[in-house]
Amino acid sequence: MADQDLVEDGSVAPRGARGGADHAATAAPARATTHNSPSPSAGAEPTRGTAPSPGLASGPISRRRLLGTAAATGLALGAAGGAAGYAAGAASSSSSSSERVTPLSSLGAGEVRFHVKHQPGITTPLQARGHLVAFDLAAGAGRKEAAALLRRWSDTARRLMAGEPAAQDDTDIALDAGPSSLTVTFGFGHSFFARTGLEKQRPESLDPLPDFSSDQLDRARSNGDLWVQIGADDALVAFHALRAIQKDAGGAARVRWQMNGFNRSPGATAHPMTARNLMGQVDGTRNPKPTESDFDERIFVPESASPSTSGDPAWMANGSYAVVRRIRMLLDDWEQLSVKEQEGVIGRRKSDGAPLSGGPKATETTAMDLEKTDAQGNLLVPINAHARITRPDQNGGAAMLRRPFSFHDGIDAKGVPDAGLLFVCWQADPLRGFVTVQRKLDRGDALSKFIRHESSGLFAVPGGAAEGEYVGQGLLEG
Repeated sequence: MADQDLVEDGSVAPRGARGGADHAATAAPARATTHNSPSPSAGAEPTRGTAPSPGLASGPISRRRLLGTAAATGLALGAAGGAAGYAAGAASSSSSSSERVTPLSSLGAGEVRFHVKHQPGITTPLQARGHLVAFDLAAGAGRKEAAALLRRWSDTARRLMAGEPAAQDDTDIALDAGPSSLTVTFGFGHSFFARTGLEKQRPESLDPLPDFSSDQLDRARSNGDLWVQIGADDALVAFHALRAIQKDAGGAARVRWQMNGFNRSPGATAHPMTARNLMGQVDGTRNPKPTESDFDERIFVPESASPSTSGDPAWMANGSYAVVRRIRMLLDDWEQLSVKEQEGVIGRRKSDGAPLSGGPKATETTAMDLEKTDAQGNLLVPINAHARITRPDQNGGAAMLRRPFSFHDGIDAKGVPDAGLLFVCWQADPLRGFVTVQRKLDRGDALSKFIRHESSGLFAVPGGAAEGEYVGQGLLEG
């Protein structure tokens, strides 16, 4: 749980909605298409559009007029979660001369492209719902079956991310919804390469993670041959994608483990802001940002990747490495602390995320002064505060892009919440990124007594698929 944040902007161009016939009482939602820049420095997948405000309509409008108005007034929202826009819709009433305006949410309008330089779901803004699922290849399945599976998965992901039904036996779960910023991301685990006879193509960076003192790992819920990350701003759209991916696996692979998560919905706050975790803390203030000059260098494998230059095989060019950890939060213990004690553990104010060294006028983005003390000579940011330990300048510049989901799986046998963080972080080199920071945390993080690492995985996530290709084609057919 590093002290980092994901903030990014994007532009959108609204398109027509997917769905059934028009209805006089309810307007169909507009849809926005996300365009990814092909330039090397633009690794982000912008998302989410807004529909026009109710004030734009003064009388009945047709669906065609509604969509035309939306296209003319589409706006870009901040990636941390802007307020949802609304469109005017005509509604019938008891009097033919009286009308009321029906708000039309743009929550489902965001569309993220599948065929991009870096796979979607890495720099895409956090979505409200997520599923993480790992698969193991079935007995007897090898490279040929894996290639066919990735081809099916890629086609399904492309269709669903565009708001279209799956090619075969679509369940109609998301029939009435727009794309809802759906992303589907694919990766390969360490064991995949032996199963497919591709050991020579396994990246050195995919060597197993070391053991950490805070680990209490459930091996059945760790690792896997294949990994899929699904995110969307609508729960049914996310579940629809999950079912489609599971069905596509057929006899080639079986589910090893699945985890379900959530974040705050876009528009739930008065203004875009960093998310909070289940401890109530602003979580992710110092995430590297795509606008930073060295962002690609820290997060993505170079486009000219080769074993001789970067230690990564050529098929990993423009890819990244994902560390996935299920981190249980011991919420009953945490909530017994006073707010002041909680702030000391983190090193930031709970109310707004400002550093404890910043004073009353500090904000979340105020620089943290690690040497500042109070009148008694005590460090304002404690020596074992989580925010101090995870800073890149305290870890030789090590950085990772955190993109987590919260989870709550009910109450366990001891009567305490089974809840916490589905930690997902991205980096060009997990040894220099996650491992460096986690080793530092292992040696004295104040937060460690309130969390427990219960599962773990490391996956090689190749670059995005070009038009007409599937994810991982360079590996499986190279």
